[in-house]
Amino acid sequence: MNARHRLIDSRAMGRRVHLWTFGDAGKPLLVFPSNAGVAHEWQKGGMIDALAPLIAQRRVKIYCPETNISRSFSGHGKSIDERMDNHAAYEQFIIDTLVPLIQEDCHAPYETLVTTGCSMGALYASLFVLKHPETFGRALCLSGKYRASTLFDGASSAELYFNDPLAFMPNLSGAALERVRRRVHVTAVVGQGAFEEGCIRETAEFGGWLGKKGIPNHVAFWGDDSRHNYTWWQRQAVHYLSQMF
Repeated sequence: MNARHRLIDSRAMGRRVHLWTFGDAGKPLLVFPSNAGVAHEWQKGGMIDALAPLIAQRRVKIYCPETNISRSFSGHGKSIDERMDNHAAYEQFIIDTLVPLIQEDCHAPYETLVTTGCSMGALYASLFVLKHPETFGRALCLSGKYRASTLFDGASSAELYFNDPLAFMPNLSGAALERVRRRVHVTAVVGQGAFEEGCIRETAEFGGWLGKKGIPNHVAFWGDDSRHNYTWWQRQAVHYLSQMF
């Protein structure tokens, strides 16, 4: 599947960032890892093997960067300002460095990307598609957490507000809402089995606001055998990404 590892220089991050890519050709899929934040997570979790037919058919080319989540959303012991500054640096890396690299690699300078992630990766996917609709046209969010403020022990700030979908979505309106409506489709999926309890509530609320705001979406609740793990995320990713690519 032409698996490649690269280290990408990032001025915003002040270091080099790990990136794994899979496939020779196809439309680009940008994957955000979950709470571990490591670039090889989807490979280790069996997601790349599950999607091998799409990769072999040259329908999709997968890009898996690391995140700095341990210094931002899960960065306990650091101030809220420091954590949000770290996330802003990562967002800048994605938009200013990684997206142009992907578009050049795919020989498609104006190609919009599909983004996805599981658990905390779904939070990232939702943020990038809602905040950057000109760059990300679709998102597949699996077992997501969408209320970022719960990770900050009651602290709040303007920067956190704009990185908390269930905080800013109720107030999204006017031209800012219209640019999302015109360009974006969000698929949010969650199981109803073990360890999905909080994700069920937040997916329902997230899907509700997508509907209220007129943002094209598909929200699905899989059965009570569908657990918060990679065995089920593999099945869900194959089901939905096969329709997107």
